[in-house]
Amino acid sequence: MTGRFAPTPSGRMHIGNVYAMLGAWLSARSRGERMMMRIEDVDGPRVVAGADRLMMDDLHWLGLDWDGEPMFQSQRTERYEYALERLRSQGVLYPCFCSRADIRAASAPNEGDGFTVYPGTCRRLLREHPEQVRARLTRGDRHSIRIAMPEAAVAFTDGVYGPRRYDLAREVGDCVIRRADGLFGYQLAVVVDDLDMGVDDIVRGRDLLRSTALQMRIRRCLLEGGFEPEHGGIDPCAAGRPASRCAARPVYAHLPLIDNAAGRRLAKRERSLDMGALRARGVRPEQIIGYCAWLLRLRPDPIACPPADLLADFSWTPLRGAHDDRILDPASPHTPAWLAEAL
Repeated sequence: MTGRFAPTPSGRMHIGNVYAMLGAWLSARSRGERMMMRIEDVDGPRVVAGADRLMMDDLHWLGLDWDGEPMFQSQRTERYEYALERLRSQGVLYPCFCSRADIRAASAPNEGDGFTVYPGTCRRLLREHPEQVRARLTRGDRHSIRIAMPEAAVAFTDGVYGPRRYDLAREVGDCVIRRADGLFGYQLAVVVDDLDMGVDDIVRGRDLLRSTALQMRIRRCLLEGGFEPEHGGIDPCAAGRPASRCAARPVYAHLPLIDNAAGRRLAKRERSLDMGALRARGVRPEQIIGYCAWLLRLRPDPIACPPADLLADFSWTPLRGAHDDRILDPASPHTPAWLAEAL
């Protein structure tokens, strides 16, 4: 199996990012697995110049290593174009002319994970009035490309949250895989990247649980459409099974989120908690790792330690009974002084 770091270079890493990356590193390294690095810079407007180098420097400083050279999504346009053609061959794509305002006005409220279920406006338009769609495309109307979700469910067992089941049509909906501005969507890019890197041990925040069902569907459509993974030199099919069988079902673990004292999800704009600010204050990497280990419920107290000390006893079991999002509370007895001063 192979794990991965997949940071977005939109700013300096903070405690919440380190907590998730420690979980990913421990999951892979505790089983002697490879750990890969991917810089998710496919969304160019969000990228902060130099943030990728700072993130990698912070990971080295923390003692979290990886194998091989980093992959950059911004250099993989040809692979995403190829994946788009494989999906098109399956007949699962359609053009969408809706604006974000149109979608917000027509969509039902989501569950608070930031996932908006598309109401299917342009899918109905294509089914009922295909001539209008052809005319708009001929006219050059601005549009994105969506992948249609079937009337079916996807189920998987998460390492932390246990059995999960999502109705693709009602709970996930048709997703944009190429934006109207020509950029490829996150949901397609990460599936293609994980297939090409041979990644099958995926650790991330619980806000992506529904995205997992969507990505599993995209994987299946790609592989059934003849997508051939590059694997970056990794052979996930050493037992001789076809690539479509080997790469289709990764293992997932989703983590509770980290909130600030006001109960809002920790963001990179909270500069007092980013790695640059903490390092400048003289905080040691072992202190940060020890606190994140406590957030992962691997230790009863946030005692400073290097990542290697956590490998022998690593397990997701403690988190399975502790699903509440974590709150960084300066008044908590578990908040060390160096963190309380930064909050």
